[in-house]
Amino acid sequence: MSNKYTKPFGNTISKSSVFFNYLSVNFCKLFFGKKEHPLDLVAIPKGQVYKDFNVWTLVRRDDTKAMTDPETGKILKYEEINPKKSLVIGTIRMGFGHWRIAIALASAAHKLGVKSYLLDLMSFSDTSIAKSIKFLEGYYNGFSRLSQKWKWFNEKIWEKVTSKTSLTLDSSLQQRALSEFFVPAFRKIPKEIPLVAAHPWVGHAAVLNGTKKVVSMIPDNLPLAFWLVEGSIHTIQSPSGYMGYRTLINMEKGPAIEKCIAKDDIIYAGHYIDYELKANIAKDCKARLDRIKAKRARRILLTMGGAGAQALKFADIAKYCHKYIDDKKATLLINMGDHEGRWQILKEQLDKNSIKYVMHDDWAKTQKFIATMEDPKTIISGVHIFLHKDFYGAVYATNLLMRHCDFMITKPSELSFYPVPKLFIQRVGRHEAWGAIRGSEIGDGTKEVTTPDILHRVLKTIIEEDDLLQMNINFVQLNDKAKIYDGALEVVRIAMKK
Repeated sequence: MSNKYTKPFGNTISKSSVFFNYLSVNFCKLFFGKKEHPLDLVAIPKGQVYKDFNVWTLVRRDDTKAMTDPETGKILKYEEINPKKSLVIGTIRMGFGHWRIAIALASAAHKLGVKSYLLDLMSFSDTSIAKSIKFLEGYYNGFSRLSQKWKWFNEKIWEKVTSKTSLTLDSSLQQRALSEFFVPAFRKIPKEIPLVAAHPWVGHAAVLNGTKKVVSMIPDNLPLAFWLVEGSIHTIQSPSGYMGYRTLINMEKGPAIEKCIAKDDIIYAGHYIDYELKANIAKDCKARLDRIKAKRARRILLTMGGAGAQALKFADIAKYCHKYIDDKKATLLINMGDHEGRWQILKEQLDKNSIKYVMHDDWAKTQKFIATMEDPKTIISGVHIFLHKDFYGAVYATNLLMRHCDFMITKPSELSFYPVPKLFIQRVGRHEAWGAIRGSEIGDGTKEVTTPDILHRVLKTIIEEDDLLQMNINFVQLNDKAKIYDGALEVVRIAMKK
């Protein structure tokens, strides 16, 4: 055990915690199978993410399936990874949050003239790397959905798991050890190219590989040791988050913490927001205020999370808003992501309550439909469902829609930080509570609403009255002037700084 990583940031962890953490990780390694050989990666110009942001996707040189263009069926030409004026965006397609943050970074890099390569550990589908992550994701998603159905499980088990088991410094030991399993994906990436990690497993693996500059994007507003990657530069979205991570607050496990994170290793960056959203804040807020003045129907965007835990809540919202929809006072835009199974649950409830809807499941047509909303004369009504098999479209539809909605209903996840008025519904895990706290304190979102009666009351107020929505819009504008939403741009600048 003496050769292992046992003193995160110079702090002592109890021997029993060190032992049990490495024991659990070694068990996982046995369960997941043999360690992979180094992956030989090349870059291809694939998918909408390339068209939108000139992001090149990293795939294995011998993976002809991954290299095939889904639109033409032809093998795409590849290029070697070029470290000049470029960076690697490392993420895991595990839920929507890590992917959305990666897109925000790609957007910012594109704006600043930096070429980006996308490394998604889940994309190497036939490797033990992806299989192990998929196994862990399956459990997380299942428990997340169960937490929304079973109050006792949520309060007694899941709230504690998502806030306490990842809180203390021994968690960073566990993530570091587990990340050794993912290092083969980095072996042949030039070590001099900066890597920005949207997940700690990516960050740890890059550090273990010897990558010279690693930036770890921390999304959570609740300080959790799970996100810490020693050897990297950490970026934080909020001042309270900065204080908590800088001082390792409440992260003791056994002996008292004596050393903090060095000030050069942690930076308050701001919210991780796509440049297209950031650049259009003034325009989009004016359009919202104009719709309020013109007494237009409220455009309400509902977004399904990556675990797909909100189907029944969406059904309740649609049922409550039915009368407002019929009276042209509200329009629902419901993005189900790629959750076909969860859509069937919602569909059953909509049909049961005779709520009509329009389905949008073709990405090209979805983009055209959303583009029509740019015109202030466009009037949309009813209920619109968005469901896309392509993961990029499933996630990015929300980004496109939020520019043209009046307010968004979401759990307090990564979307807590986006520049659009928000109504926060019940969290999926206690760690998300601090996202709602951040949004409500800076004025661009509500407090977290956890019961149907309160939710209905807040919905009624926002739809029938103007003051709450106007206040949220005004604070979005003020926050923009304070550069609160400049985080993704700042992260790219930090990564590219010599």
